[in-house]
Amino acid sequence: MDIQLIQSLVEAWGPPGREGRIRAVIEQHLAGLVDETRTDRMGNLIALKRATVKLPAGAPPLRVMLSAHMDEIGFVVSHIEEKGFVRFAAVGGLRPLSLLGNRVVFENGAIGTIQVEKGILAADSLPKMTDLFIDVGATDAASAPVKVGDMGALAGTLAQQGDRLIAKSMDDRIGCAVVIQALRRLKRTPHDIYAVFSVQEEVGLRGARTSAYAINPDIGIAVDVTLTGDFPEAVPMSVALGKGAAIKVQDSSVIADPRLRALMVARAKEARIPYQLEVLTAGGTDTAAIQMAHEGVPAGCISIPTRYVHSISEMVDVKDVQACVDLLAAILSKPIDLQD
Repeated sequence: MDIQLIQSLVEAWGPPGREGRIRAVIEQHLAGLVDETRTDRMGNLIALKRATVKLPAGAPPLRVMLSAHMDEIGFVVSHIEEKGFVRFAAVGGLRPLSLLGNRVVFENGAIGTIQVEKGILAADSLPKMTDLFIDVGATDAASAPVKVGDMGALAGTLAQQGDRLIAKSMDDRIGCAVVIQALRRLKRTPHDIYAVFSVQEEVGLRGARTSAYAINPDIGIAVDVTLTGDFPEAVPMSVALGKGAAIKVQDSSVIADPRLRALMVARAKEARIPYQLEVLTAGGTDTAAIQMAHEGVPAGCISIPTRYVHSISEMVDVKDVQACVDLLAAILSKPIDLQD
C-alpha cells in the first residue's frame, strides 16, 4: 500500500469547483500509467488506458468508465462582519458539530478557525450552520485576508495508527488512490479504460454526469467511500473496517446493476479477496450519474469502508483499501460478460 500516494492526495486542497491543485497532483501520479490524459471543460481529469489484449473474433474492446471524485467538502465566504469575523455557506455536506474548533485553509493560504456564537452554547442548544463563523485573526472587515466568494476547505494532515489511516478528504481521495494503484497493477487489459477523476461530486455528481455523456461507456464503475456500522451508536449497517472491499447493492441514488454486482462478487471469490455487501440508506455516488447517461449504462460501485465521513478525521483501514485495489484490478484484467 502506497501511503505516500494517499498522503499526497488527502492533504491536497480542492473543494468543489476549485479542483485545480488536486488535479495536478493526480496527473503527476498518472505519468507513465496511461496512454493519454485530458481535462474537459468541467474540469474532470480523464485518463485513457487502451486495450492491450485482443478479444476473440475481433470483438471491439468495451469502454469501461471508472469514476472517483477528487473534490472535497468545503466552504464559501458569504459575508464579512465589521469586526472581521467571516460568515460562510457550506459547499457540500457539512455538519455543524463536526466543524467546531477545526481549522480552515483558503485558496490564498489564509487560515481560520471555526467557532460558534456564545449564546448558542450557553443555551445548551445544537448549533446550526448560521450560528458558526470563521475567525481569521482580522481586527475589522478591511483587514480580513479573504473576501466574499472565496473558497475554503478543512486543514489537516494524514495520521497512521497501525492499519488505520485518519485524514480529511478520504472522501474521495482514497477512491482516487485505489484507481491509481489499480492502474499501476494493470499490465494487460482487454478494455479501453477511461479513468475519470471527477469534479463537483459533493454538490450533485456534476462532473461524472458530463464525463459519462462524453465517454458513452459500455460499463461504469464508481470508486467511493461508504459508511460503516461498527462504532458506538452507529446506524445499523453490515459494513465494517477491516472486513474487505464493499460491493454496493444500492444507496439512495442508485440500485447497482445486479449483473455487474454478481461479477464483482465472482471476481472477489476467484481471487480470494475479502468483500462485504453494502446497502447504504442515505447518500450517493457517481454511480447514479453514470447509470443514467444516454440510454442507460450498467453501473456499479466498489466502496471503501470509512468511519466519520464528512469530518476532518475520516478513517479507513489499509487492508480494505488493498482489497479494493485488488478487486478493481481483477475486474479490469479479464473480459467482462454480464450474464442475465
